[in-house]
Formats: sequence, C-alpha cells, structure tokens
Amino acid sequence: MEDDYIPYPRIEEVLERGGPYPQVILPEFGGYWIEDPDALVPTPPSQYPSQLGYGYRLESNDAARAYRKHFLGKDHLNFYCTASCHGNLILSVKHEELCTVYVHIFLTKCCVFRCVHNLLCVQLLCEDAVGLRFTPVLYPKASQLIVSYDEHEVNTTFKFGVIYQRFGQVSEEELFRNSEETPAFTEFLSLLGETVDLQDFKGFRGGLDVCHGQTGSQSVYTDYREQEIMFHISTKLPYTEGDRQQLQRKRHIGNDIVGVVFQEEATPFVADMIASNFLHAFILVQVDNPCTQQTTYKVSVTAREGVPSFGPPLPSPAVFKKGPEFREYLLTKLINAENACYKSDRFARLEERTRAALLDGLHDELHRHTQRMLGVGIGPEEERAENGHGHGGLLESIKVRHTHTQLSLSFHGSLAKETLVSMGLLKQLRYKDLVHDSGAFVLYSLHSDQRSFDTGHPTQEVRSETLSNPSSPEASLKERCVSPKLDPSLSLSL
Repeated sequence: MEDDYIPYPRIEEVLERGGPYPQVILPEFGGYWIEDPDALVPTPPSQYPSQLGYGYRLESNDAARAYRKHFLGKDHLNFYCTASCHGNLILSVKHEELCTVYVHIFLTKCCVFRCVHNLLCVQLLCEDAVGLRFTPVLYPKASQLIVSYDEHEVNTTFKFGVIYQRFGQVSEEELFRNSEETPAFTEFLSLLGETVDLQDFKGFRGGLDVCHGQTGSQSVYTDYREQEIMFHISTKLPYTEGDRQQLQRKRHIGNDIVGVVFQEEATPFVADMIASNFLHAFILVQVDNPCTQQTTYKVSVTAREGVPSFGPPLPSPAVFKKGPEFREYLLTKLINAENACYKSDRFARLEERTRAALLDGLHDELHRHTQRMLGVGIGPEEERAENGHGHGGLLESIKVRHTHTQLSLSFHGSLAKETLVSMGLLKQLRYKDLVHDSGAFVLYSLHSDQRSFDTGHPTQEVRSETLSNPSSPEASLKERCVSPKLDPSLSLSL
C-alpha cells in the first residue's frame, strides 16, 4: 500500500544528524540499490582469463560471440526463413563430428536460442516453429554479415562521467559548479588515465569536440584491455557564466550511463541528485590521506533497480590502497557496470527494437544475395553489375542445353562408348547434400525439377557447360563442387 510506505531519510536530514556520514544513501522513494560488501555476488562468464593482472574479470555476453566462436571458419549451413510467426529468422547449423550432433543457433529479434538435435526437428528450437520453410543461404560472404549482426552489441569503447563532490554539496547545481581541481582530484584523475589534448585527438573521443575546442581543451583517456575509455571530467568541460544548470557539462555527463563521483571529504551522495534518464549506476570514490604514500580510496556502488549486480564484488572493508591494483579494479568495475545497465528494462527494450531492425536488414541482404547467386528475379543489368558479366547465376550455369544429355563412359584400355541418358535418369538425382564453406554451399547433386528457392516455381531446363569467365562466382563455385562417387574403372563426362 502506498499509504503505508515509509520514505528513506532525505539527504538534508542525514546531514542534520551529524557525522560520520554514509558515503551514499538511497533516494527518498527508493528505486536504487546499494552494493553490500558482505554479500556474495555470482561471477558471470568472462572473455578474459583470470590470471590477467590482478584477476579482475571483464564480464561478457558470450551469446553475442557465439557465431564467431562456434561457426566462423568451420563447415556449417546457414538458412533463412521469411515472415514466420516470430518474424524473419536466421538459422545456422554445424555438424559436430566428435559427438555426432548438430549445434544450432536460432537468431530472432528477441534473443538467441540454442539447441542440439536433427535439422528436421527445428521445432525443438522453438515449440511453435512447426512447418517453417527455411531457405539455404548461397552467398560466399554470408558469414561476415552474420558476424557483424551477431556482434553489433559488443562494445569496445566506453565513456564515463567523473563528478567532483565537495564537502556539503547536495544538489546537481552545486556539483556542476565546481571548476577548480584540487591536488587530490588531480591525483585521482592520473590514476584513471592520461590527460590528453582534445585538439586533433585520434583515439575514441566519446562525443567530445576534437576540432573546434567547444568541449574544452583536455580530457582523460585510457586504453584498458583493448577497451578505449574516454572520461567526461566535470571540471574540464566548459563552464558557462550565468548558467545555473551548466548545461554544457550536464549534456555530456547526463548522457553517460555510468558515473564516478569523487569525494574529497565525507558527504553523502544520493543517486537522484543528478536528473538523468541515462545515468543508471554510480561508483563513489572517497579519498583518505591524499597525495601521500598512505593514500587510500573507499568505494561504494549504487545502481537503479533492474540493473543486475556486477563484479568485481566489493571487498570488506571496501578500501583500496593507491596503486595499479585499485586502477584495474575501478576500470573493470566501470566497464562491467555499463554492460549490466544494458540489461535493465529501459535499455533492453531499446536493444530489442534495434536487434529486430538489424535482423530484418540481415535477412533481406542474405535473401537478395542468394537470389542473385541463383539468377532468380533479377534483370540482366543488375546481374551484370553484381558479377561483372551477364551470366544468370548458379541455376543458369548448370542448365542442360538439350532434353537429352550425352554421357561418355570410358573403360580401362577400351574404346569410349557413347550412351544417351534420358531426363528420367537425371530426375533420380537428388538435391540432398549441401556443404557450407565460408558462407557458400557446395552442390553435390540437383533434382532436375527442384523448385526455386524463393518463388516455388519449377526451375528452367538444366544444362552443364564450361563457364566462359573462370573468375566469376559461378566458376569458383564449380571448382569446389564434389562429383558423385563412381566405380574407379569408369570416367563420367558431360
């Protein structure tokens, strides 16, 4: 019941009680959580081995790299399905020789499904995926397109806000008013990274102006474990006289997802002190004995409800000595915090819409390239622009010129014997074996009345002929085709 809700103490009330003050408090009406150093935090999977540095793990989304890890560069099959009850779908299948099973990745606009079973039982990937018609992808660069889609959410660049909080400052206006950097704050910034000149800066700029100096002359940047990080330092962003809100500063820090609050003295911080729809997590750092050999930093963490916990967990007590270990802990915590924030409802809904749009684009591109490879539904000008010549694609290159095909059967040491084989024999050939290599299929045999992959109409008459352009995609595909196994005493030529 809302009438029974007891709000948390306001920050003014906490200050009136006198010290010692907590480093962070919850907003009056909640909506945030504070990490407990004594709580056990589960360790998510990591893309980095634990022996790196001090063992702090960068938490990663393994599903986003599943195609690269399990399929890229390996023999596998790619399929697409158009306008199912789940929208457009992409299916990748790989045969695992060691355990003789199929590993499937089923891409939808919402998530990634994994299943191990026969391709014919695709409904096991999704209960209502029954009767779906999957079309094989015939495009040599399909794997690169799928990898790009799969890893669109993999981020290697980050921007974090850094806010300086003086003693007794309890409002957004007071925080953004600070322009002076004390020695303690400067020492902390040097621990985060290197102070760089923004003019003509070539690394990740995090939205800062590197041409005209409109966002200040300097900032702090670092490269950590192949991740580029640009910090938005509140005191280095332009200060505007007469602007109570300091919108130039808030424009950048308010659009960050994770913020660092540096406290030189004990003053509570409350997460809703800064009004922002994007800031979802804060890491509070309070210095003790600054600029000495005994400098330590006390750390607290708060985040919005809906943001899952993230590592590395806070030690108990959450106090670190100044040095490289604290730097590694803090940078790892910041990166993991942003990745965790993307799992909150607000960002998850945005990611779902983005994923759906990108999947539709991937489906359309795979479909278009497959049709071009088959020579289906495209004009001669479009085909010539795609392949550099006027050939009609894969189906055109394997058409049989006449109703009957002449086969030459030559025996060891005997004369060649000419035999006419009717189309009835060709109809016994089956479109059964497809092998995928770098996104393209190798065709073993083709049913003579095989339906078009897209239109469902019967294909035209089939012929086999020598390609006039050996550098064309059709010639390349033909060179990789594997002939049916014959008696070693026979040679078959069309």
